Amino acid sequence: MSRQKRSKRSIYTYSSKAAAAILAGTMVFGGAGAAFADTAATPAATGATASAAGIFSDVKSGLWAEKHIYKLASQGIVVGNNGLFRPGDSVTQQEAVLMALRFMKLQGNADSSTAVEFPTDFKVTNYYKPYVVLAFQQGLLDKTTEMAPDNLKTSWGERKASREWVAEILIRALGKSAEAAAVSTEPTGFADDAKVTANKRGFINAAVDLGLANGLDGNRFDPQGAVTRAQLATFFSRAEAQNTLDYDNTFKGSISALEDGKLTLYSNGNTSVFNLTNSTAYFTSTSETRINLSDIKPYTQVTVIGATYNAAYVEVTDPVQQVQTIEGVFAKITPGTIWLDSPTGYDQYSYDGTTSFVDVNGAVIAAGSITAASKVSLLRETYSGTNKLVKVQVTSGIVNKTATGTVQSVDTAAKSITFTTADGTAETFKWEDGTTLFSSQSAVLLPADLKAGAAVKYTIKDNIIRTVEVTSGVERTVQGSLTELTSSTVVYKKPDGTREVKLLGTAPAIVIPGIAAPVIGELIADATAGDNVQLTLNSSDQVTKIEVLSRQIEEFTGATVVDYSAKTLLLTVMDTSNKAHLVQLDANTKLAYDGVATTSLTNMGYNLTEGRKVDVVAAGQRAISVETSTKYTGILTAVNNTTKIMTLKLAGGQTLNLAYPQAVDFFGRTSVAVTDIALNSSVTAVLAGNQDIVSILRVNSNVQLEITSLNAAANKLGVKWSGGTADIYTVTAALTDESGQTITISDLKVGGFVNATFNGSTPLTLQAVKLTTGQVSAVDAAAGTLTVKDYAGAAQSFTAGGGVKVIREGVTAATLSGITAADRVEVRKDADGSTIIRVMSQQSRAFSRYESGSGEILVKRTSLDDNNYRFVLGANVYIHQGDTTLSVQSLKENDNIIMYFNNNILVEIVKQ
Repeated sequence: MSRQKRSKRSIYTYSSKAAAAILAGTMVFGGAGAAFADTAATPAATGATASAAGIFSDVKSGLWAEKHIYKLASQGIVVGNNGLFRPGDSVTQQEAVLMALRFMKLQGNADSSTAVEFPTDFKVTNYYKPYVVLAFQQGLLDKTTEMAPDNLKTSWGERKASREWVAEILIRALGKSAEAAAVSTEPTGFADDAKVTANKRGFINAAVDLGLANGLDGNRFDPQGAVTRAQLATFFSRAEAQNTLDYDNTFKGSISALEDGKLTLYSNGNTSVFNLTNSTAYFTSTSETRINLSDIKPYTQVTVIGATYNAAYVEVTDPVQQVQTIEGVFAKITPGTIWLDSPTGYDQYSYDGTTSFVDVNGAVIAAGSITAASKVSLLRETYSGTNKLVKVQVTSGIVNKTATGTVQSVDTAAKSITFTTADGTAETFKWEDGTTLFSSQSAVLLPADLKAGAAVKYTIKDNIIRTVEVTSGVERTVQGSLTELTSSTVVYKKPDGTREVKLLGTAPAIVIPGIAAPVIGELIADATAGDNVQLTLNSSDQVTKIEVLSRQIEEFTGATVVDYSAKTLLLTVMDTSNKAHLVQLDANTKLAYDGVATTSLTNMGYNLTEGRKVDVVAAGQRAISVETSTKYTGILTAVNNTTKIMTLKLAGGQTLNLAYPQAVDFFGRTSVAVTDIALNSSVTAVLAGNQDIVSILRVNSNVQLEITSLNAAANKLGVKWSGGTADIYTVTAALTDESGQTITISDLKVGGFVNATFNGSTPLTLQAVKLTTGQVSAVDAAAGTLTVKDYAGAAQSFTAGGGVKVIREGVTAATLSGITAADRVEVRKDADGSTIIRVMSQQSRAFSRYESGSGEILVKRTSLDDNNYRFVLGANVYIHQGDTTLSVQSLKENDNIIMYFNNNILVEIVKQ
C-alpha cells in the first residue's frame, strides 16, 4: 500500500528516516518553542529539579502563582530556560498536551524514534508529534472533536490553549470524564455561560466542582481566553490533590530533624536527608503565600520535592507537631536509659545518640550533667510508632557552665542579663552586687556598659553570673569631661573621678551645639573645666564620635582689651555689655592672632594692645583660649536700616551690634544687601584688619542641588537648582552618603542630588541624597505616611514629619491628599528636612514595535500630526503585566500599555 493511501486511512504513520531528520532539526534550530514551551528534557531525568525552585528571576516573591510554579518546576512538570519562566506567556495546545502527559507520568511512553504524519490540515510542530499521538492513544484528546473541519482553520498545535479547552484536558488527565458527562447539561453559573462551547460545559463544571479552576472578575469564566504558563501550572498543581500518582522526586512524611541546613524526613520506616539551600521554596498546603524556613517546625508533616537529596520545594501539610511531652523528676541516667521517679518506683525511657539534652534556657548540656531531683521534660515523637525520645530538657535545676554567645539585653533594675547562645537560644541569669565584668581590652565595665549584640564569654555558677568577658564588642557610649586631647588620643575623667585614655578613630565626628560643621580643635580639654562629652566607641574601643553635652566655661566674643601684663600674664577685657573681666594666660592657653595659631606668649602679648578685640574662653579666671577677633558666627536677629546696624546672637547667647558689612556673600545670589537676608538666618561676619569694619557677611545656607556634570580630577561639580546653575569645587568640602559615611566625588552621579551647606559661596558639606522610585502602595494623608514599592520590589516607608512637597505636572502641594495608590513617584529628602514627592507623568498608548538598534519603542500615533510616538527606554526600565516581569520583545502590536516617565526618561511600562 502506498504512503499516500495509508495516510488517508490513518491519523498518523511512522517513518524512522523522517524521525531522524526531525530530531536533527530540533537539535540544530531549537527555537523559542524549545526554550520556553516545556520542550526541554524533563528535569527529573536530568537532575535539574534540585535548583528548579527559586531560580526564576521573573517569578517575583509574592506572585499569585509562585507556589504552583515552584512545585511543578521541582517535579519536572514545567521547566524554564536560562533562569526565566515567563509566567505571563500564553501556552499553545501542543505545549499543554506535553505538560498533561508529564502530569500523568506518561511522557516516557512517547515514541520519538519514528516520524509522525498527520492529516494535512492537522498541523503540529515536529517535536510535539509523538506526544500528540500518545495523547490520542491515552484518550487525553478526542479525535472527533480535535480533527473536526471547523477546528482546523489555524495550526492546531500552535493555537493558544483556551481556558475551556484546558479544563477538558485537565479532567481527562485525571480520568474524570464520567464526572464531566454527568454535569454536561447543567449551566456553569458564570455570567458568560452563553459563550461556553456546548461540549466543554461539563468539563468546566467538573473542574470548578473539584476546585481546580475559578472564575474571574465579574463572575466570568472567559472560556475562549488564552491560558498563561502561570495559570496552567496552577491548574495542574491543584489537580495533584485529585490523583493517586507518586512522582519519583516527591516524598511525603514527618520531619524528624531540622538543623544545620538539612531536613531529615521519616516516611514508612525509612529516613531521607535533604539539603536546604537558598533556592529552596517553602509553602503550606493551606496558603499560596511563601513562608520562611523558620516557620517550619520539626515533627510536622511535609511534602518534599527534590532530586539527588537537594530539597527544591517543601510544603507543610500538617503543622501540628507529632510529639508527646512527659514531665517528671530526674532520678538517674545509665547508658541508653533515663530514669524518672514515680509513685511505684522508676519509669524508664530509652534514648540514643540523636537525643538532645538542654538546660532550662535551651542551651545544650551533657547528659551526665543533670543533677538528681532536677525537674525535667521529655519530648518524644508519635509519628513512627517507636515513641523515640528526641529531647530532654531540665526545667528546674542548678546551672554551672561557661558558654559563649551575644548579649541580647541588660536589665539593670532586675540585675539580669539575657544572652543569646551560639544555637540561637535565649537564656537569662542574674548577677550579684560586686560582680566585675571585663571587656576584651581588660577595661572594667559596669553592667550598664554592656550593649546588645556584643559577643561575650560568660561563666555561670549556681545559676548566678560570675564573669562576663566581651570578646567582640559593638558600638557603645561613655560620658565624662575632657582633660587632654592629642592628635591620636582622648583623655577623659569619668563620673567616679577616674581617668581613661581612648584612641581616636579615623576622622571622628564632632558635635558641638550651636556650631555648624565643628572641628576637633574647637573642643575644650582642661583638667578642671573641660567639655562634658559623650564619646561613641566602636567594637575596637576607638572613639568615632565626640558630642559636647555641656560646657563649664565662659565665652567673651569681640571683647575689647583694656590691659595686658606680660609679667603677670593677666589680661583685662571689657565685654560687649561693658562688663570687665580679668583672666590669666598660661602655657596651656590656646593662642591665635589674625587667625594664625601660636604657642609664644611673648608674640601674643604684642597683639594684646589696648582697644584690640579678642575672643576669650575662660574657666574661672584661667584663660582656656585667647584669639584676636577675625569673625563672628551667629544668628542675624535685627537689621536697622536707619542706623545701619545689624545685630547678631552668638551661640553662647551673647549679642553683638555691628555696622553694616562692606559686602554680602550668599550662594547663588548676586548684589545682595543686608536687608535682603531673612532674619534668623545663620551668618558669619568677617572682620577687616582693623577689626572695626565687617568686610564681608557670609550667609550660611542649606541648598539641594542636582548634579549636571562631574569632573573628579578637578574636584568640580556642575549643579543646578531652582535659582540657577553653577560650578562648585569640593576639595575643601566634607562629602558623605545618605547615612553620613565619608565618600569621594567619584561616588556621586550625574542626575543625582546632594544636600549642600554653604558658608557664603564656599561649600562646607555635601551629602548625597537617596532617591526612591516606584509605585505608591499605601498612603495615609492624615497621618502623613507614604509607602512606596520600589522597582527592586522592596517596600520603603516615609513619614512627612518635616513637611511635604508634592510636585505633579509643575504644581506643588503641601499635603499627601492628592496621591493615590496608582501613582508612580520619586521620593527624596530636601535640604530643609522636608520630603519631596515628584509624581511621574504617564501616557496610555497602543504599542507598535521595538527597535533594538536605537533602543526605542514606537507607539501608534493618535493622529497624523502626532510626532510624539518614539520613546527611548531607560537603562533599567521595568516592563510588566501585574506582578509578572516581561521583556520588551514580548510586547505585541496593538497591546495597550501605560508608560511612566521620570524626568522625561521612560522608566516603567505596564501592559494592560
